[in-house]
Amino acid sequence: MGRLQGKVAVVTGGSSGIGLATARRFAHEGAHVFIAGRRKAELDSALHAIGGNSVIVQADVSNLADLDRLYDTVGEKVGAIDVLFANAGGGSFSPLQDVTESHYDGIFAANVKGTLFTVQKALPFLRDGASIILTGSISAFMGMPAFSVYSASKAAIRSFARSWMLDLAQRRIRVNVLVPGATSTPGWHGLASSDEEGREMQRQTAAATPAGRLGDPDEIAYAALFLASDESSFVNGSELVVDGGASQI
Repeated sequence: MGRLQGKVAVVTGGSSGIGLATARRFAHEGAHVFIAGRRKAELDSALHAIGGNSVIVQADVSNLADLDRLYDTVGEKVGAIDVLFANAGGGSFSPLQDVTESHYDGIFAANVKGTLFTVQKALPFLRDGASIILTGSISAFMGMPAFSVYSASKAAIRSFARSWMLDLAQRRIRVNVLVPGATSTPGWHGLASSDEEGREMQRQTAAATPAGRLGDPDEIAYAALFLASDESSFVNGSELVVDGGASQI
């Protein structure tokens, strides 16, 4: 039997990168997985890749009506959730002098508003003793040039976990933050404005990481599996950093 056998998991931002790798790992471990993402073509590919007990729902987490539709689907098909991986989000570079209102609004809508209401609207469906996993970032506690708005949004995620574990303590629902370092995903590579810039980003990142490379999405997915499973039953309000040591030097 798998480590999530018989459990129901919801993964937002699940059509690519860390979300897709985690949805695939959860399904492999026996979970019935609901995968939410914005792009239909990528969702269809994810469903084909994962198969099994998986359901796709096209949804933008910053749109509350989309979240209602996601949970309506969960309610109709299974009725309850054991694991919620609030992973959807993103960002882009902008130095302080160039930050615009739209830059700020877009990042905070996806990362902060989206995470808040993904979790809030899941509450009626979460079983007592469920596990909530939020996706953070090492940029929340490390200074990074031209990344201040994204970093601030991820610092909010860390704060959410500390407060929500107290809000949900009577229901024994755990809330933890999974903190990836630089990981080889479409989102990370998409930060570069050109192939040349992308190669230089990879070179600098590898040089600044004791592991000497970018992370693989499957490596992050195994950490998410630990937080989702009963093996982490006494882990609550914590950050699990998976970054090859980058934040420790």
